[in-house]
Amino acid sequence: MVDLQIRGRRPVYQCNCSACQDQPKGAVAADHRAINRVLAMLDERQRRLFAGLLAMRRGHGGILWVAEITGLRRTTIRCGSAELRRGVGRATQRVRKPGGGRKSVEKKSLAW
Repeated sequence: MVDLQIRGRRPVYQCNCSACQDQPKGAVAADHRAINRVLAMLDERQRRLFAGLLAMRRGHGGILWVAEITGLRRTTIRCGSAELRRGVGRATQRVRKPGGGRKSVEKKSLAW
C-alpha cells in the first residue's frame, strides 16, 4: 500500500506487518515508517544496499523481516547483502549496469 510521495521520488511503502496493524501509532510502526521514508529517497542501488544492511544486522530471518516491512523482493535484499559482503565499489554515474533496464521502444517493435 502506498502512503505518500516525496518530491518526485518513489512512493513511501506502508508496512502491513501485524505490529503496525495492531498498534499503528506505536514505536514499532514509527520505526517501520521511518525506514520506508528513507528508502523512498534512495536510488535503486542505495535502496538495495540499505535493505541488505538492515537484513544483515537483523541476523537469521532478517531478509524476510525487511521484505515484509519494505515491500522489496527477497532477491533484491539478498543481492544487497551479498554486495555488502563483497565490498561495495565506488558509486558511478550509472545506477544500473550497461544493458540494464527496459529496452527502448524502437528495439522492441517488429519490422513489418
